Formats: sequence, C-alpha cells, structure tokens
Amino acid sequence: MTNFRIVASGKWIIFIIAAITCGAVNYYQHSVTYTDIAPQTGQNMNCKTELVGNFDVFSVYVTDGRIAEMAKEKLCSDQTIKRQFGEVNIIIGQSDYDTFRYINHGVVDLALVKSNVVDAFGADQIYGLTKIASHPNYSAFFIALRERPELSKEYLLGKRIGLLDYPSSRSGHIVPKTVMQDLGLSDNNVDIVYFSSHQELRRALLAGDVDIISSYWAEEDKERFSRNYATPLLESVSGMQWFLKMQTQNTDLFCAMQSVVHDIAMSHPRPYYKTITLEEGCN
Repeated sequence: MTNFRIVASGKWIIFIIAAITCGAVNYYQHSVTYTDIAPQTGQNMNCKTELVGNFDVFSVYVTDGRIAEMAKEKLCSDQTIKRQFGEVNIIIGQSDYDTFRYINHGVVDLALVKSNVVDAFGADQIYGLTKIASHPNYSAFFIALRERPELSKEYLLGKRIGLLDYPSSRSGHIVPKTVMQDLGLSDNNVDIVYFSSHQELRRALLAGDVDIISSYWAEEDKERFSRNYATPLLESVSGMQWFLKMQTQNTDLFCAMQSVVHDIAMSHPRPYYKTITLEEGCN
C-alpha cells in the first residue's frame, strides 16, 4: 500500500512538472516581443565649437525639425557663439511636457515658441527671455475637402476633426476646441485626431483620414483646396516668436542671434516663416 502511494505521488509530481513545462513553452511560443518605446521627450542635436576649455553650453528649444537642422548649421559656425560658448545643444520639443520643462525652468538660451507660453510661465521676468524676432499672427480655419464646414452641433456631430497637437502651437488647438465646447461638443461625440504639423494635417485631409482640419490658410493651399471650403474660426492666432535669454547686456549675442534667425527664416521652405520682424536693439 505504501509503495502504491509513493508511485501515485511520483506520477502527480511528473504530471505537474509536465504541465508547467507545457505552459511555459506555450507562453514563449505565443508571446509577442515588444521593442522599447522611445521616451516622448525632446530630441537633441549637438555640436562643439572651437573654444576649447569652455564648458558653457548654448541651448536652443524649437519644435520644428527643419528649423533645428538649420539652427545647428548656422549656430555652430557663428563667430559670436564660437567666442562665448564651447557647445551648442538644440532640443526638438515633442510634447507640452517639453515646453514646460525647458521654458518654465529657464533651461534654454534661445527658443522659438509663442508669446503666450512665455507669458504663462513668467519666463520673461524670471529668466530674462526677451523677444528678438517674431513671425506674423494668422487666422484659424476649419478646412474641408468637398464642402464648407458649418459651425453647428448638428453638422460637426460624428465628424473626424484633425487638430494640431504641437507644444509651440497650443493656442492652435485651443481655438477649435473652444468653438466645439461652445457648440456643446466634446471628445465623446466628435472624433478628434491629433497631428504633429500643419503639413500632416493637410496630408490627412487629402487622404480622407479626417473630414475637417483646423489650420491657417496659405496662398499655396489654393492648388489643393478650395477657399470656399474654409470656415473662419478666429481672425488672429498668436504667431511664433524667437526669445533670447538676456540676463546680461550681451549685445553681441543679441545681434548675432537676430542675424541667425533671419537667415533661418529666409531659408525655410514655408512662406509663413519667411515673414519675420526683428525687434529693435541692434544697429
């Protein structure tokens, strides 16, 4: 009887081991391997200057990859930067968290953002962020492909609406959201899809991924869209502005950065950026 119990116990142990082994094999056969998710924080571009032994870093914050590339090229070859700094670090913002992190904490020396961001954080008074150049304000529109959008709850219900989700353009998506809230609409009865740039918004509209986009109206838009199908939302949305940290009277840097941002504006392919106004203070 004792031998029978030992044999029976041994069979149960073998059964349990086999079950665990099969379960483990089945898990690994059907498990999905996930790649690491890149952190949604600012990307960096760096370059060293010729000033050996100087560890001061000139930090720049932008949200446009093309502008970041041009800024790196021009800043790393600028003579004033070479005389005053040992390195240039350009941050490409990816989210509102980045804007808060770099502007609110006064991390950067040069930034391309909207004035409402600087005003909200008080960065002009705390860190001396001073406007050196500005791009124009623009009008916001609801743009559709085959009909003129109506600003009514009945029309917008169930529509797929493309908005700009970009740290430097926060008021760009606040405007249409405010309009929709006034009409009694929310994320529950409209399908809001976020994109990282105005170009992505236009591609999504042309591809039929969304029914309406909220954006500005550019002269080149008439080649792909009808002005008759653009409904005004707001006459004046705050434009992009360049700010320089001026905690000292560094006039050479002020003038050099105005020259750099002007060159970037003239080289940018988008007509919006080509229109730039420089602040007074540099002869």
